[in-house]
Amino acid sequence: MTKAELIAQVAEETGLTKAAAKGVIEATLGHITKVIKKEGRFALVGLGVFEVVKRKKRKGRNPRTNEPMTIKAYKTVKFRAAKALKDSVN
Repeated sequence: MTKAELIAQVAEETGLTKAAAKGVIEATLGHITKVIKKEGRFALVGLGVFEVVKRKKRKGRNPRTNEPMTIKAYKTVKFRAAKALKDSVN
């Protein structure tokens, strides 16, 4: 599902205009992003947990030249699905 499809679905189910639904979704996603950036974790009961994790520096290979290279350490976001979400899929 794309963001546009999500906006259309929310607008249809709530009776909001697409513009209002877009504003609600963008505000929600923006808030989630701020919380993850500030606190390093965001939990939404029934959906799951978004959490910042650190990846260590490691060695890899350049796929074009096949030469060894070092991949820098970096932070990324990991998602763990809640039990309710896992159960609904199975």
